[in-house]
Amino acid sequence: MRFLLTVIAILMMGSCSDEKKSAIPPVADKIPKDVGMHGDRRIDNYYWMNDYFKKGPLSDKVLQYLKEENKYTETVLSDIKGLRDTLFNEMKARIKEADESVPVFDNGYYYYSRYEEGKQYAIYCRKKGTPDAPEQILLDMNAMAEGHAYFHADAFAVSPDTKLLAYAVDTLSRRQYTVHIKNLETGEIYKDVMYPASPAVVWANDSKSIFYTANNPETLLSEKIKKHILGTNGSSDKVVYEEKDKSNYLHLGKLRSKKYITVTSAATMSSEVYYLDANRPDDPFKVIQARIKDVLYQVDEQNGRFLILTNLDAKNFRLMETPVGNTGVDNWKDVIPHRTDVLIEGIYAFKNFYVVAERRNGLRQLRMHNMSTNEDHYLEFAEPAYTADVGDNPEFDSRVLRYNYTSLTTPSSTFDYDMESRIGKLLKEQEVMGGYDKSEYVTERLFATASDGAKVPISIVYKKGFRKNGSSPLLLYGYGSYGYSIDPSFVSTRLSLLDRGFAFAIAHIRGGQEMGREWYENGRMMNKKNTFTDFIAAGEYLVQHKFTSPEHLYAYGGSAGGLLMGAIINLRPDLWKGVFAAVPFVDVVTTMLDESIPLTSNEFGEWGNPKNKDAYDYMKSYSPYDNVRSVKYPNLLVITGLHDSQVQYFEPAKWVAKMRDMKRGDNLLLFQTNMDYGHGGASGRFDYLKEIALMEGFFLKLERESK
Repeated sequence: MRFLLTVIAILMMGSCSDEKKSAIPPVADKIPKDVGMHGDRRIDNYYWMNDYFKKGPLSDKVLQYLKEENKYTETVLSDIKGLRDTLFNEMKARIKEADESVPVFDNGYYYYSRYEEGKQYAIYCRKKGTPDAPEQILLDMNAMAEGHAYFHADAFAVSPDTKLLAYAVDTLSRRQYTVHIKNLETGEIYKDVMYPASPAVVWANDSKSIFYTANNPETLLSEKIKKHILGTNGSSDKVVYEEKDKSNYLHLGKLRSKKYITVTSAATMSSEVYYLDANRPDDPFKVIQARIKDVLYQVDEQNGRFLILTNLDAKNFRLMETPVGNTGVDNWKDVIPHRTDVLIEGIYAFKNFYVVAERRNGLRQLRMHNMSTNEDHYLEFAEPAYTADVGDNPEFDSRVLRYNYTSLTTPSSTFDYDMESRIGKLLKEQEVMGGYDKSEYVTERLFATASDGAKVPISIVYKKGFRKNGSSPLLLYGYGSYGYSIDPSFVSTRLSLLDRGFAFAIAHIRGGQEMGREWYENGRMMNKKNTFTDFIAAGEYLVQHKFTSPEHLYAYGGSAGGLLMGAIINLRPDLWKGVFAAVPFVDVVTTMLDESIPLTSNEFGEWGNPKNKDAYDYMKSYSPYDNVRSVKYPNLLVITGLHDSQVQYFEPAKWVAKMRDMKRGDNLLLFQTNMDYGHGGASGRFDYLKEIALMEGFFLKLERESK
């Protein structure tokens, strides 16, 4: 019997191999269209794929092309189907399936979420008064997700009287949410419906007035703040704020003291904040300070004053204060002055304390100030690279700070820290099932030298025994946009690569904010190319220091990090063995010229507006789609989501089609479209593992074939 199974396996492998050899990559039609401007002739042969389905279903031609690419990818990767299954099962086995979050106390209740064995989604619960009280289930996401290929709920907001729950649901993955209201005493779901909305809902203190952000259904821009009165028809909701500038995002919130509701209108380089007494929901919102060119600010309230975090005459931001009744900029006074070597990233007010999130030498620090003693102190962290963030702290009158900590080797950990006694307590560390010994893994912090001399931090982790002789595989990750810092954190799925001999590294490149605000400024707009050359410098450093070699160096990035992937393979196609580009933003000029595409106008401050010739020329000089060349590209796997609201599916589809037509050599070029999901991939806690198994299986396949 064993012999028979072996023969069958050999025959199946042969059949699979024959099928792979006969697989023919899809060839997309060329229909030339001039999409240039400013006198520049710019021909896009694949513009016909921009069949954006907001105006109706996709054409049969586009759907057929995407399906052919999916079939080709699965055929070519058929030899690692078993490996992908193995990886998926490994990753799933590390998850503690029956798990529970650390409860958070708020307004008389302990709130928490939990998972049940085998279930994909969380169950949200609370207990009254004590953690030992009977459990009340607020929402069971598993039941709510039934019948949906994608399901996501967000913006959970309990009314101040604790009787009602507002929550937002998206079942398409287009970031268009419907807000519902549930009576927590009777279980009734009210007929009140607010759509289309962002996942942000705030109750006024009367527990009947609900503020929410309304989106434009086509561009997905957050344009209006509306007020809904419980029990009324959503179509009659009053607009209380409308943003006319399409480059601004709206953010709705309630300050930690629960006294004020705020609306923040923010573009890349300027913002303004409006506030409303939460006890007087019918009053108009008042502006704290009207927007000033190149001035950003955010606020929290503490005992009659607004604490203001701003870059006003302070590139790395400073903390200021102003009386609630007299908020104009002329009344702002320093609390923490600007420092050239420290970036202030956040402010969190308590009744008798405030906490400041700072960044020094690329690492996050948490600074606490005691209002009674006027003393400051910092939390201390021992590892060379880590992530520390302020957690969920809804109680304003508390001296205990909930914070989260993790590193490349330390699983996510939740702490409570008494800011008065300065004593901390570990409440929970993420449990890795199947056994995980952090002492078996090594993390380092390195610095590469960029082309202009800038020192680019690299965080790296590998398992003991990793050989630094140039023969070991290494996966380098990067993002580098929007000032978003990629701090080192523990990811259990990464163990599948580390345990198979890979190292994993993060390049903290410009465009992020790891090394201060200037680090971001020098990686956006007309400095965007620094992002790409920084990443290449990190790769070259790792090769020069024998962590790996071009035959074993892999790269990964998604969204704006997918732009990074497209740029680095155009600039240095010889440096990488394989690249994984997830939902990549690769057709920069065309997208930024089309304001009907969701979120385009919000991005002008990040990339520039190509209607201006200097921005057009610069963006065209690095846009991956515009710079595809007839070269031997590294092995490439590209994935997208059909319903992606942030990077439309047609960007990577056109990019792949153009590379198929122009590339040289026989390296793999694979493209997969997920027909059910959008930008963030699958919604279930197990389903998303399939995409990670696909990526890791792809790299392991290439590494196996290189030996």
